[in-house]
Amino acid sequence: MTDHTAPPRVRGLPSRLLAVNALHADRLVNEGLAAEGARKWHFAALTALTEGGPASQSDLSRRTGIYRSDMVAVVNELAERGLVERAPDPADRRRNVITVTTEGRAHLRRLDTVVDAAQDALLAPLDADDRARLTDLLTRLLDHHERTAAAAAADGDAPDDNTHDDADD
Repeated sequence: MTDHTAPPRVRGLPSRLLAVNALHADRLVNEGLAAEGARKWHFAALTALTEGGPASQSDLSRRTGIYRSDMVAVVNELAERGLVERAPDPADRRRNVITVTTEGRAHLRRLDTVVDAAQDALLAPLDADDRARLTDLLTRLLDHHERTAAAAAADGDAPDDNTHDDADD
């Protein structure tokens, strides 16, 4: 489906524009990562561990927004490939601490290149100033809606939402 088949009034809705562009962004990132044998969750977990340091699976879930039950599979996949290691937490032997390996850091560098290329492909018609402005506007929207959701949750008006990463990035 091309977006040009929609009536102009529908095609021009900001919500539709965001949704359709999100589909394109998701496809570009997923295809690029798949070529490297990776998924967005792998990228998110490796990035969180590299930037934030070792973490329990529960902490890693909070850092990335990936459901804890899904994080188990992500860590298993990364560990099987030697990209992360699990070790007992010295402070609490009942849980493991996940640490990115040297191989994991190298893999993340390759994935960074792939994700950067996907961003360039997505934003190809925009110059650097437009890209910065778009990023600022999208960040402002996200911050506003996250604050609104947090306030509603604090008031008991909304269920707790642990973002599922199937539609992420």
